[in-house]
Amino acid sequence: MSDPDPGYVDLGFARVDTDRLERTGDPEVVYGAGKTTEEVLAVVATLRETAPGRPALVTRATPETVAALRGRWPGATVDRTTVAVGELPEPRGTVAVVTAGTSDEPVAAEAALTLRASGAGVVRVTDVGVAGLHRVLAARPVLAGADAVVVVAGMEGALPSVVGGLVGTPVIAVPTSVGYGASFSGLSALLGMLNSCAPGVVVCNIDNGFGAGVAAARIARGLAAARESNA
Repeated sequence: MSDPDPGYVDLGFARVDTDRLERTGDPEVVYGAGKTTEEVLAVVATLRETAPGRPALVTRATPETVAALRGRWPGATVDRTTVAVGELPEPRGTVAVVTAGTSDEPVAAEAALTLRASGAGVVRVTDVGVAGLHRVLAARPVLAGADAVVVVAGMEGALPSVVGGLVGTPVIAVPTSVGYGASFSGLSALLGMLNSCAPGVVVCNIDNGFGAGVAAARIARGLAAARESNA
């Protein structure tokens, strides 16, 4: 006799994990790259049915998939290639998402909408790379006031070290594939961040705004819960 509730829904082409929200506090997310639009829509519909209290998140969606998601769910929140279907939760805590340059914006947008869909508040600090240190120094009060900071940078990936030396806030660094040839599609930034001399800096994979967003949201929600319990 089969388990009446195996914790997933078998769609034939995918087994949608419907138990992840219970296990981790965050529902399953649809990685749109490599999937057809029809496959993405089917998974999103399943997630909306099984976890209606949290939005279904799609990352790396193609323009065609974004249009189809908007067509089926007109209230969807879209930021470039990231889509949240369903009402965004009330934010708990605050995460600063920082970019070194505007070319890093697509990865930062993925992190920011992931944070919002995961129940954290977001403040954006854009274009404050180390080529003009006065820009990030001016943003120090915002960074210090956040529960966590996600720093998105390409090229040599130096910005997370600078931020980590300015504030005692947890810093999650995200290297991007932005840069000229010797940046090796983000490898140079990745290695630079892994070798950061600033304490408290942890590093995600190249272009992984989603992973950084989930990690930072969990930090922010946990700190918000602690403040509420001590109030």
